[in-house]
Amino acid sequence: MAAPGVFEQLAQVFGRAPRRGEISPAAAAIHAAKRGKGPKKHELLGEIADAAGNHTWRNRRWAVLIGINLLFTFSYWVDIQILEGSLTASRLLGFHLADVYSSLLVMLAQRHVAVNLVIGAATVTVFWGLVGGRSFCSWVCPYHLVAEWAEMLHLRLAARGIVRDHPIHRGARVFFWVAFAVLAFVTGRTLFLALNPIGVLSRALVYGASLALFWVAALLVFEIVYARRAWCRYVCPIGLTYGVLGVKAPIRVTYDLDVCAHEGECRKVCEVSHVLDLTIKGRAEEPNLDVGPDCTRCGLCVDVCPTGALRYEIKGVKRLL
Repeated sequence: MAAPGVFEQLAQVFGRAPRRGEISPAAAAIHAAKRGKGPKKHELLGEIADAAGNHTWRNRRWAVLIGINLLFTFSYWVDIQILEGSLTASRLLGFHLADVYSSLLVMLAQRHVAVNLVIGAATVTVFWGLVGGRSFCSWVCPYHLVAEWAEMLHLRLAARGIVRDHPIHRGARVFFWVAFAVLAFVTGRTLFLALNPIGVLSRALVYGASLALFWVAALLVFEIVYARRAWCRYVCPIGLTYGVLGVKAPIRVTYDLDVCAHEGECRKVCEVSHVLDLTIKGRAEEPNLDVGPDCTRCGLCVDVCPTGALRYEIKGVKRLL
């Protein structure tokens, strides 16, 4: 399965727009065959309508995300010690787990290497390095879920002309990643952990609501009325970290140029639509490509694709069902 080089993929994670590379002879032949051809408009509209009602992967993802987060709550309130703590740092059946970026901030602030944090962060690094780093965002992160619901409201309001999106350069995530780290080292305080809506929601589910939920509510309102998915797209250093760690993950979304109708439904639903630039007519460099590591593996594009050009796969395995 062909794909851009690692450095090109990392550059896109850090905020650079995808670059058009040299199109292979095999891909060029497919592009040429498609010129002036393809499904008739009424046939394509029928396929799109059928795909629009398919939420298979979205429903699976929501079930996994809600189940994982409620397991924290259940383990705490029943005191069964299956999954203790929160998404910032926890123990699964006694094994330490820790968010990689949060662990780094704590050690920078304390200027001390904590063995438990190192072990927990290393375990998480290996896991998300195999699964695909930004899968954490859509399959585990509770803020991603509420932001997804807020995005639905934003899109409805935008369709009526009440609000509009104000895109920000994706490279802003790199600035925030560095800024929070520098602040932790200089001040000895982890400002990010106080502002991080992932931790706020995770702790609220386990230990009960706090005033910090007002910050999460304000953030959601900002995303609804001004910048769609602002935290996830332009700020969150956790998503950036896992995107880098998962750059070579064997689980990925793949693209089949030959069966693509280039109708663009996938890019409409994608949170990080730049990763699907390869679906634009005449753009794909190879007949088969892996969607880049900035993809959250949310499955929305897989659900809406009317021709099955986008699908989950494990490297070396034909298809992930």
